[in-house]
Amino acid sequence: MPKPLKSPAPAAHRLIAVFEEEAESVVGLAAEAEFLRLKGFSGKAGSLIALPSKQGLIAWFGLGARRHYTPMRFRALPTQLPKGLWRLEADVGLDRAAIHAAWGFGAYAFTRYKAGKAVEAKLDDAELDAEARARVEIEIGAHKLARDLVNTPANDMGPAEIEAAARQLAKTHGADITVITGDDLLKENYPAVHAVGRAAGPNNAPRLIEMTWRSNPAQKDAPVIVLVGKGVAFDTGGLNLKPGASMGLMKKDMGGAAHALALGDWVMASNLPVQLHILIPAVENCVSGDAFRPGDVLASRAGVSIEIGNTDAEGRLILADALTRAGELNPALTVDFATLTGAARVALGPEVIPFYTEDEDLARRLEVASIARHDPLWRMPLWAGYKDALDSDIADIRNDPAGWAQAGSVTAALFLQRFAPTTGAWVHFDIYAWNPRSRPGHPVGAEAQALRAVYEVLKAY
Repeated sequence: MPKPLKSPAPAAHRLIAVFEEEAESVVGLAAEAEFLRLKGFSGKAGSLIALPSKQGLIAWFGLGARRHYTPMRFRALPTQLPKGLWRLEADVGLDRAAIHAAWGFGAYAFTRYKAGKAVEAKLDDAELDAEARARVEIEIGAHKLARDLVNTPANDMGPAEIEAAARQLAKTHGADITVITGDDLLKENYPAVHAVGRAAGPNNAPRLIEMTWRSNPAQKDAPVIVLVGKGVAFDTGGLNLKPGASMGLMKKDMGGAAHALALGDWVMASNLPVQLHILIPAVENCVSGDAFRPGDVLASRAGVSIEIGNTDAEGRLILADALTRAGELNPALTVDFATLTGAARVALGPEVIPFYTEDEDLARRLEVASIARHDPLWRMPLWAGYKDALDSDIADIRNDPAGWAQAGSVTAALFLQRFAPTTGAWVHFDIYAWNPRSRPGHPVGAEAQALRAVYEVLKAY
């Protein structure tokens, strides 16, 4: 009996991406030239016109001025184009892998609780070789992991669920993982993590998660890289209770942990030649009879006493213990991610991420990587003149700076610097991890930030 004939694969639609400088000449040669002129297509950034042709659909997409080009413009297209497979026609000099990664970021949807409409506009990846396709898939997957974790509400993403996500990641990549939970944190000398999280119920007990991985277990001299992520699963503000409007987005206060896990996933899946450690203090900052109080003096792993002026400045407390642990690992580089201050948003808004480091070489690398990977970062100063805003009359340091200093993101970074490793370089990212407005390719909800730039730097270690 003859085998049934396979239906031919549907032809890809054409996607023609054009810079403003070349738009007039390129459009002039097209069969659709008159229509495009009537529609006023000029290659302006983000402009899009789709229309039928004899071979299927054809879409014209404006890239804007060449000097302002970023492949992230392609994030908008998965949700704007009609369904089907699209084949890109564009300047041969454009980084195709970066375009495909951007398309993947734009195709993201969080559908755990609500059946979402699947993005059906796909970009033909036949132009990429197998290695490039694998790299793009890993990059998209890391960003998806960060966004999924942040988007999940606290009733399904408490400290125990953050631990479960870390354990799954360790299992996937063959990493070792240890978790210290509850009162064992006191036995193992993580008193600040314990103090912040002890008011939560037993199912949300505080914990310190530590993951260790080597690309080659026999290679003992590979550089030690430590990723630290703030894992506050939900932040009520503690006894300095937040107003209701300020609590609405506090499920994202574990965004630092999500970013550390996502970057770790990217590093391990790419088999970078490093010794990787991921440290996540995971807590819920709750109100109960056992909650830590304003005026308390807390111990820390570093032996530095901390006066509590505000229980809503809790993220820096748990990071203090984690950064101290990082220093014990003799790292070449320590990177911490934290949704730490509203002051960072006042300074730079939700899309540009401030970073703090005293290592000039690392700062230059990050600035170059930020531009190369279209991942907006901005260096902020660890201004020594504000250090005495953290002075306490009864302890070594206070967790809320004196009001005269005003620069809340800077003083928070100065607090962390007191506990950061003194070996190797250290950098702190005060991330937002959220899109506050909806636009094509950027739905309201979780966003992965600084990952591409940091990964670019890690590749050179």
